[in-house]
Amino acid sequence: MSPPDTRLEPGFDPPAPGRAAPPPPPPPRKPERRRRRRPSLFGGVFRFLFTLAMVAIVAGGVAAFGLYRHIAADLPDYRWLADYQPPQMSRIYAADSRLMAELAAERRVFMPIEAIPKLVQAAFVSAEDQRFWEHHGIDPRGILRAIITNIEQYGTGRRMGGASTITQQVAKNMLVGNDRTLLRKAREAILAIRIEEALPKERILELYLNEIFLGYQAFGVAAAAQAYFNKGLDELSLGEIAFLGALPKAPNNYNPVRYPEAARARRDWVLDRMAEDGAITAEQAAAAKQEPIVPRMLRRPETLPVGQYFTEEVRRELLNRFGPEQTTMGGLVVRTSIEPALQKATEQVLRNGLVSYDRRRGGWRGAITRISAGSTDWMPQLEAVQRPGGVLPEWKLAVVLEVRPGEAKLGWIERPDSRSPAQPRTGILPFDGLAWARKALGDGRFGGRPSRMQDILSPGDVVPIEVTAPGAGGRPDRLALRQVPQIEGAIVALDPQTGRVLAMAGGWSFDKSQFNRATQAQRQPGSSFKPFVYLPALEAGVPPTQRFLDGPIEVMTPQGVWRPSNYTEGSYNGYVSIRTALQKSLNLVTIRVAQEVGMAKVSETAARFGVIDNMPRYLAMSLGSGETTVLRMAAGYAGFASGGRKVTPTFIDSVQDRRGRVIWRSDARACEGCDAPRPGEEPPELVDARPQIADPIAVYQMTNILTGVVQRGTGTAAGKGLDRPIAGKTGTTNDYVDNWFVGYTPDIVIAVWLGFDDPHSLGKDETGGHNAAPVFRDVLQAALGNSPPVPFRAPPGVALVRMQDGNATIMEAFRPGTENSARRVGGETASGSARSEDQNLGGLY
Repeated sequence: MSPPDTRLEPGFDPPAPGRAAPPPPPPPRKPERRRRRRPSLFGGVFRFLFTLAMVAIVAGGVAAFGLYRHIAADLPDYRWLADYQPPQMSRIYAADSRLMAELAAERRVFMPIEAIPKLVQAAFVSAEDQRFWEHHGIDPRGILRAIITNIEQYGTGRRMGGASTITQQVAKNMLVGNDRTLLRKAREAILAIRIEEALPKERILELYLNEIFLGYQAFGVAAAAQAYFNKGLDELSLGEIAFLGALPKAPNNYNPVRYPEAARARRDWVLDRMAEDGAITAEQAAAAKQEPIVPRMLRRPETLPVGQYFTEEVRRELLNRFGPEQTTMGGLVVRTSIEPALQKATEQVLRNGLVSYDRRRGGWRGAITRISAGSTDWMPQLEAVQRPGGVLPEWKLAVVLEVRPGEAKLGWIERPDSRSPAQPRTGILPFDGLAWARKALGDGRFGGRPSRMQDILSPGDVVPIEVTAPGAGGRPDRLALRQVPQIEGAIVALDPQTGRVLAMAGGWSFDKSQFNRATQAQRQPGSSFKPFVYLPALEAGVPPTQRFLDGPIEVMTPQGVWRPSNYTEGSYNGYVSIRTALQKSLNLVTIRVAQEVGMAKVSETAARFGVIDNMPRYLAMSLGSGETTVLRMAAGYAGFASGGRKVTPTFIDSVQDRRGRVIWRSDARACEGCDAPRPGEEPPELVDARPQIADPIAVYQMTNILTGVVQRGTGTAAGKGLDRPIAGKTGTTNDYVDNWFVGYTPDIVIAVWLGFDDPHSLGKDETGGHNAAPVFRDVLQAALGNSPPVPFRAPPGVALVRMQDGNATIMEAFRPGTENSARRVGGETASGSARSEDQNLGGLY
């Protein structure tokens, strides 16, 4: 038998010696079968809902993305906001910065963000979007706050508040509209995010503050400041600023006139928010709350009551230079050269001259119309009479109530302002001073001189009157009879050193006719053109003492023989100097001078000075039978006053865009040193870069001769009572159709024209020296006043020789070497032989 197996089973420890063996391990137990739990009803529902929610989230995300793609695909382009320039009225200012006119398609006031005070910006940010400087277009905190607030106010009847940021409001106001729909809000939010990515915060706030509607038909903070308080933004108090910040939510609900308590409460709330944001202190807020809200009616800025022709000329130039859109909506600031005081005087002087002629040659043309004056209801009838064009603002339309031999009683309607009721007024028109009121019969014929008031007026006549002496102490108002003249006129006054037009009158009244006779009417200059005939002779070296024959002359023309004459027909003076010919305005000498220098040279001189372009080369043109304008004549004579430099008339000094940048300037002179950080010892010198269009010596000789016209010639009325050097020339065209005087000093050039719009004779002996020269004199007196006289400066090289001119001793100006070179010209035609108009004998020197 085999030996016993003594190997131990794994895990069996043999008993220690002397110890009993342990019992065998129990047999392994059969594992129990685990019971399956029955599923919980709640857990199943939870899993179902969770799964459903996940599916809904995924589906919602897909739907939201699809909706976003759909909305985003249809969003308007927002990138144009970066360059958006809202329509803004342009303003025209006079030389003294007084407002002349506003040009606008819409009355908006745009303020760049740099010009909006910081407190105004802070008020709107605090009231509308406290986290404006932090968020990126939408404000999640604001949305949550609005949701909670709306839940709390649900059922109270209050309008639910929104959470739109300033950027969202820009998107709403300028891109997506004002529909109260969720789709619009979604479009607004997407656009707000995109706008924030494209534009800086300052630009977004600028757009908002200029486009937001704040009631009273005001768009933007600047317009609202004017509408509510008649102030600029920089003039507002803190309380007024906070009130404006309260308006965006509901302008009509916070109208300070209709709802003062609500307006005050909302304003105080804005002040608290500003203090909370640190824009102001609590003490400032408390003080501002004590301010009452006092709205002031908006008054449109007062504009100059004069210069309508000037303003219209500026408007036309702006349209030509910048186009209609930029002119009326570009917010241009236009500085002009007009001097209001001189402009007012110029218009008054012109009207005085026209009235003087009209009373002398026009007579009394009768009443405007007739109404029933016997009844007491003349006021409604008079109110129904249409005010004729040309009746000046200070004149009244009055009805004749009673007529007595020495006076008439008239009644008119007085209104202190447009809202006041009509009040009847009466006054007395005396017969004294009405000798001019001869009845006009037509064709230049008049009735006899009136001997009593019944010869002029009848009860029921409606006539223009002016109150000359208001009644006092129970005495009635004293009246003067007025009449709109038929004759017209124009004046231009400009600075010869710069070309700046200082004053311009284009007619009796802009209300009567907007046709500007200073710039648009083409009229014959007559003898005022003669200096441009003699100047080329002086440039050629002909001395002022050169003698030409003042005698009969015949010129062959295609129409036959032309036999011109002087003003006094059949009057001849024999050989006379150039000076004498100009002083006496001798036509025959002028023609001979034109023959000698050649009409080609005369035409070229007229073009050089800007008087007539492309003038036909006929000898008749040398007597001023071409056509030009008052403005061109003033510019031409300015060439004499400036020493022979080209003078271009300008009405506009500078134009600035809405941000104040100068985009155009008339004065192109360079000024070296003007932009130096510190002024030097010597003032900077302006370099005159205008082209030299004529020889300075010849120009000075012409000026010296033209002073003789004013002192001893046909233009003595121009210098009457003025102790200063004045140069100028009269002009009268054939049959006394046009009257001119154009003259100048070293400081100013003034051109005057009188005549009828429908060219016909002013009447025998109605000359430029008689009608236009006195008008020139009065304008010059208004321009220079009591300033010290300034002499004409002679250029280098001029030789001044003391000579006799009749009974006067003068200093004649010569080109060196020509003092004794004068000789006689024109004897070969004294016998009456005809010279062809085309023949040119050439210059003498």
